[in-house]
Amino acid sequence: MPVRIFDTMARDKVELTQRDPGRLSMYVCGPTVYDVPHIGHGRTAVVFDTIRRYLEWRGFDVTFVTNVTDVEDKIIRRAAETGASEPEVAARFETAYFDEMARLGVRKADRLPHATEYIGPMQELIAELVATGHAYTVEGDNGGVYYDVATFPSYGALPHRSMDQLLDSAGARVEVDEAKRNPVDFALWKAAKPGEPAWDSPWGRGRPGWHIECSAMSLDLLGEGFDLHGGGDDLVFPHHENERAQAEGAGHRFARHWIHSAMVQVGGEKMSKSSGNFTTLAEALDAHGPRAFRMAVLQTHYRRAMELGDTELAAAARTIDRLDALFRRAAVAGVGWTGAPPDGATVDRFRSEMDDDFATPTALAAVFDAVGSANAAIDGGALDRAASLVATVAELIGVLGLEADTGLDERDAEIDALVAARDAARATRDFAEADRIRDELAGHGVILEDTPGGTIWRRP
Repeated sequence: MPVRIFDTMARDKVELTQRDPGRLSMYVCGPTVYDVPHIGHGRTAVVFDTIRRYLEWRGFDVTFVTNVTDVEDKIIRRAAETGASEPEVAARFETAYFDEMARLGVRKADRLPHATEYIGPMQELIAELVATGHAYTVEGDNGGVYYDVATFPSYGALPHRSMDQLLDSAGARVEVDEAKRNPVDFALWKAAKPGEPAWDSPWGRGRPGWHIECSAMSLDLLGEGFDLHGGGDDLVFPHHENERAQAEGAGHRFARHWIHSAMVQVGGEKMSKSSGNFTTLAEALDAHGPRAFRMAVLQTHYRRAMELGDTELAAAARTIDRLDALFRRAAVAGVGWTGAPPDGATVDRFRSEMDDDFATPTALAAVFDAVGSANAAIDGGALDRAASLVATVAELIGVLGLEADTGLDERDAEIDALVAARDAARATRDFAEADRIRDELAGHGVILEDTPGGTIWRRP
């Protein structure tokens, strides 16, 4: 069965095709490093890290590229506010971003280009656009080079909006500038302003516009017609549509497929730094743990907006507890699952769900059905069957970036024995003994939760 994705350009599910069979080239827009990452950044990173991991598990040779925007208006403003230099601001917040990504288990990109490393290639691409009549120069304070969208007939195809619709929204979405021929024209090169970072160019000293960097980087590192371009759905317009217009306007075939993840919401409204309704990623990970955060993200389909607050993260932490409880129980029962053959039915179901536009919620349902079956096999003494199921659970959650906590120290074994004794007391209706054991465990900071799949314990 082929992998099918919801392609933003096609507005439908399509087969994920490759330029080179067996190899998959993937570009995902990275951070603009002017502040610490928030939970929305964490969700987007987990989504595309999961997609990358799954495609590799499916046998693709994936080349994954993401960028760092280290010169941009927000960075310049932050530098002016703090008195630091733009490179100092960018370096500080790049470190903060990737420190949190490491905590989340987001794997490093194969290539991590920075905008300031690509000034030359960006200028070359701008020169191609000027030469082909897709760009024009403007003199004055707001001077530079602008893309003339009227010369690109398919402009608006990615967000599925007509030019009239784009013009109607120009006042709200695009900075209106009388120097432009068209309100939706956008800057490729911005003339230097006093105190701002600038580079020499054929159009005078200045700096690149935001959109040109990703066109130049992706074409250079992945080549024309690379397979998959991703990012948050807030980037569909203008950023990704402008990337496409730049590349194709200069005669370069751009991305074969487009894929976008939905936003995190707070009370039904989009979370953003500009709105001030955001939670930093560090705060969320400190409070609930990286595995709970990742689980919460995976429990919602990547194309659906989601709430990602304390309620959702606490529920995800309890789901993680169910996984950990299985591995502890398997260890206590002597289930030798390392190296056991996988359960084919579970693997097939998982793969079928993930092949259908990376449906992580239903793929997780397959995994947790296997958790329940493994517990039942342990109850029935079918240890070979249990070993196969536990091995399968460990493999599949690893594909999703949820590494199994298979450790069992001496104290964990004692807790498991007490939990088993409490379960036995409850089975014989000796509720006084069951309550005594619960109180003993609570005194050691262990919380019990009785679920249909058995008793789960955790430490706060």
